[in-house]
Amino acid sequence: MIRLKNSSSNSKKKQLDIHAPKHFSLILVIGLILLLVTVFASLVLGARVVSFQELMDGLFYQNQDSYGANVVQKRISRTVFSLCCGVALGIAGVLMQSVTRNPLADPSILGVNTGASLFVIIGITFFHINTAGQYIWLALIGAAITAVFVFGIGSMGRGGATPIKLVLAGAATSAALSSLVTAIMIPSTYAMDQFRFWQVGSVGSGSWDSIAIFIPFLVTGVIIALVSAPALNALALGDDVATGLGVRPGMLRFFAICAGVVLCGVTTALAGPIGFIGLLATHAMRLVIGPDLRFLIPMSALAGAIILTFSDVVGRLIGSPGELEVGIITAFIGAPILILLAKRSKVRSL
Repeated sequence: MIRLKNSSSNSKKKQLDIHAPKHFSLILVIGLILLLVTVFASLVLGARVVSFQELMDGLFYQNQDSYGANVVQKRISRTVFSLCCGVALGIAGVLMQSVTRNPLADPSILGVNTGASLFVIIGITFFHINTAGQYIWLALIGAAITAVFVFGIGSMGRGGATPIKLVLAGAATSAALSSLVTAIMIPSTYAMDQFRFWQVGSVGSGSWDSIAIFIPFLVTGVIIALVSAPALNALALGDDVATGLGVRPGMLRFFAICAGVVLCGVTTALAGPIGFIGLLATHAMRLVIGPDLRFLIPMSALAGAIILTFSDVVGRLIGSPGELEVGIITAFIGAPILILLAKRSKVRSL
């Protein structure tokens, strides 16, 4: 429990009394059950529905030569990759909303995904890169530069970085960078062929090699987010209160933004620019457990994994015998929810 000593306001003391959310254990159990159901659906459902025996063969008998078992084995890596991407995007959404104090902040809305995309298309067009390892570093650089630019623009003028200014700066930057992506891609047939499938956002190319590349970045981002959670709770009360509690707001924002950029950039590099997951997961969890980031960060990670994996299953079922990329499904679901949130919140700060 964190308390502010010598405060002149009893209300601030009450705000700093951090308690575990009501029914947290029940919500966690329900979330884990939903996760298991979603994973089961991801392994079983698709262009070809596998039987229970084929599922068991694929899970426990790796040398099984049946077609169904081979399908399950391919879906295992795809499912694990989808879970990793969902966790990363869910946490990135929490961090960006907390740092900006903007309930509509999200990697896709603030232009970070588009910045990563721009650098990837530059690498494809001019340097002919074609491996996941090369994509990652370019995406991270692009995401970082875009984040700094958006926060810089959003902080200009009187009042500093307000929620509405950050959203407008992100939207304008995203639009400008999207135009650059198109301008670079269209003249190059090679770049267009390489980029057109990646830019939609899909977890279908997830493999154990991709997961091995992903894990170190994911673990680093998750650790930073969890360690920063108590300080971010204090920051939500304002810089002055946070400073009084021993928090260094500038340093905290720097590390939190770095963690968000790493999580978002790596996901974008390996799966493409998947939008709205951070927004959906964070708001869903905030509604049921409240704003305490010690609980909101891990629960948003869980919700992000569930939402993204479920969306992938829906895309496979709708597009059968082919599939509809998950980026299309999340955009279709997320866009109306974003409009609803914007209407209800009137872009209030957190």
